Amino acid sequence: MQGRIHSLESFGTVDGPGVRYVVFVQGCPMRCAYCHNPDTWAMTGGTMMEPSYIIEQYERNKGFYNGGGLTVTGGEPLMQVDFLIDLFTLAKEKGIHTCIDSSGIAFKPGNTEFIAKLDRLMKLTDLVMLDIKHINPDKHKELTSQPNDGILAFCSYLNDRNVDMWIRHVVVPGITDDEKYLFELGYFIGQFQNLKALDVLPYHTMGEAKYEKLGIDYKLKGVPAMDKEKVVEKKQIIVQGIKKRRSEM
Repeated sequence: MQGRIHSLESFGTVDGPGVRYVVFVQGCPMRCAYCHNPDTWAMTGGTMMEPSYIIEQYERNKGFYNGGGLTVTGGEPLMQVDFLIDLFTLAKEKGIHTCIDSSGIAFKPGNTEFIAKLDRLMKLTDLVMLDIKHINPDKHKELTSQPNDGILAFCSYLNDRNVDMWIRHVVVPGITDDEKYLFELGYFIGQFQNLKALDVLPYHTMGEAKYEKLGIDYKLKGVPAMDKEKVVEKKQIIVQGIKKRRSEM
């Protein structure tokens, strides 16, 4: 099973624990206003690659990845679940730590065929880094053009299957920094026993030039980068929500 790959990165340091070999897949149904990889949206394009080729590239520099491993991001990795199963099967044969960085948008609880494949994949997956863009359904759709019900259900799925989960949330001034919704996000994720980490990331404007180059309208033009010091405060609000939920359990 070949995968449609946008690019490969041999020295990723923000894509899971340790130094990672990072596979960027091509294709994503989300249209996040702050996405810095709009060139990965199209379901066509990219380069078709065999899982064995990717593992060979990993093995060439495996000394760098002690304490790290292999991360698949995108794009949306779970749009290519069959490819991930083959890739992670080979990875686990080599003892490689496997991570998926996902938006969760591909998760459809009622799709039994997809869930059966996902069950196979999760047995080969050490960590899922899940990006929750917004906890409020209406705000989420404004921000991403997609609903968030399946994404939130994916959290429960991962918890039920004891798959380690890191939550990521990007704080955008005036859009995702509302304290009410940050607390609600924390309260929601606080129920899950598989929650291992929380990354709260500041919005930046570095992707704006890429939109101009691609001729795509940048919806957040004029929105300033998020103050990194304020992000620390915003994270504490999410943590308060987590603590509140856990105190009630």
